[in-house]
Amino acid sequence: MGRTTPLPPDGDRHWRKRAWLAVACALVFCGLTFLVDWDAGTLTPARAVLWLAMAAAVLTVLLPQRVSAGPGWLAIRGPVRGHMVRTDALTDIRQYPGVSGHLVLRDTQGHRLELDPRVLVANPLLWHDLDTGARRSRERGTLWEGTEVLERLGREIDDATARAVLRESGIS
Repeated sequence: MGRTTPLPPDGDRHWRKRAWLAVACALVFCGLTFLVDWDAGTLTPARAVLWLAMAAAVLTVLLPQRVSAGPGWLAIRGPVRGHMVRTDALTDIRQYPGVSGHLVLRDTQGHRLELDPRVLVANPLLWHDLDTGARRSRERGTLWEGTEVLERLGREIDDATARAVLRESGIS
């Protein structure tokens, strides 16, 4: 008999590009501050450490969260810490209005996760894992609030996917 290995988790397929962009921005910031300070003749070791620390802060702010999902779970890993929820045991899904419009997911174990819905639009496999888990939560009766948010988000993702298919096929 062959040994089966678990499937790797689904992840944000655009994360690597955004992470490289964050690294590039931090390096450009660091390089320009060093260059301006050196040209002014005021670059000292203490100022160099200051510019390096500021470049690290820029990287920390710009580095996107890494989103991954698998059967029954969704996780986000940031530069400092991560969060995970059981999608098959969700109790509450909310989408807050505003510029970011982020989703907040809560599970029966009290875990909470905030997620930008644009990540789900850009990654249908992550959306599929979340939607499948949310359906299980509804079947089990744990999902009390947020089904309308998922339905609206599902329509948005379906529309975006259809537009992308039409655009790639040259129809629209």
